[in-house]
Amino acid sequence: MTPSQSTQPLSRRVAPMMAALMAGIAMTAAAGSAAAYPDKPVMLVVTYPPGGTVDVVARLIAPKLSTVLGQPVVIDNRGGAGGMIGGAYVARAKPDGYTLMLDASNHAQNPALHSKMQFDTLRDFAPVSLLLRVPNALVVTPSSSIKSVADLIKLGKGAGKPVYFASAGNGSAQHLAGELFNQLAGTQLQHVAYKGGGPAMVDVMAGQVPVMFASMGSAWPHIKSGKLRPVAVGGATRSKAAPQLPTIAESGVPGYESYEWNAVFAPAGTPQPILDQVSKALAQVLKDPKVAEQLAGFGAEVIGSTPEELDSFRKGEIAKWKKVAAQSKLQLD
Repeated sequence: MTPSQSTQPLSRRVAPMMAALMAGIAMTAAAGSAAAYPDKPVMLVVTYPPGGTVDVVARLIAPKLSTVLGQPVVIDNRGGAGGMIGGAYVARAKPDGYTLMLDASNHAQNPALHSKMQFDTLRDFAPVSLLLRVPNALVVTPSSSIKSVADLIKLGKGAGKPVYFASAGNGSAQHLAGELFNQLAGTQLQHVAYKGGGPAMVDVMAGQVPVMFASMGSAWPHIKSGKLRPVAVGGATRSKAAPQLPTIAESGVPGYESYEWNAVFAPAGTPQPILDQVSKALAQVLKDPKVAEQLAGFGAEVIGSTPEELDSFRKGEIAKWKKVAAQSKLQLD
């Protein structure tokens, strides 16, 4: 002990040692908890109601994830408010790896549309894995005169009758996909909001509204049946499910890229070893040939990322949609 240290009050000399000791105990406890993980059932909170695409994905991967982890994976649907009800629940959950969240692209779009939320998307959720991306598809009524992206751009820039596009509602992924098209193509397509993607697609098939930037997952059965005519896909590359379809970007709208995606998150503060373990388990599940085949069947691009890759992806998505929403003057609260 140096002379200067010996003159310090005992409490000032002991405090740093106690802080270091407590930090060491906390790290040891976290490591021990991660090493034993999982030793009980894991809850997978799905932020959308049963029956939708997000729920279908959850019920496809949950049994396989249970096998890999060695514990039951129980699905808990907490739908509503574009994923924000389930998100608020998970944000408050104990960060121990036993509450996970399967969310969709609204995870990155909600911050662009809502100034008041019950959670902070970046601060309150730890990324685990980007499971898949499904490109939006530009679809039209079969009898429509729109046969190409160029046709839509020409009509959308014209001074004649307005061209309308349908979506599942204000601020939905399909709505934002259309607004992104307007901004990059210089068109003035007019938005028609429905209460759900199903009613919107029914009206497009019936010719009530001619255009929709639909999720390929939900549109694909109607494309195969001839009830919808596909024009182009919104991904960066052509879809393996429909390689004959050009991308919107290659068809005259450079930079256009729009997906609906699914990813798994955990409450912020969940130990990194647990995040890595679940991420690797999900990657293993997605490599299962039957799982991959079923996901690819509706145009999904199977990914299975690391937590770091998902974090980078979601930050890019949030920045992108904030810009689109700002330029469209689109705010939902």
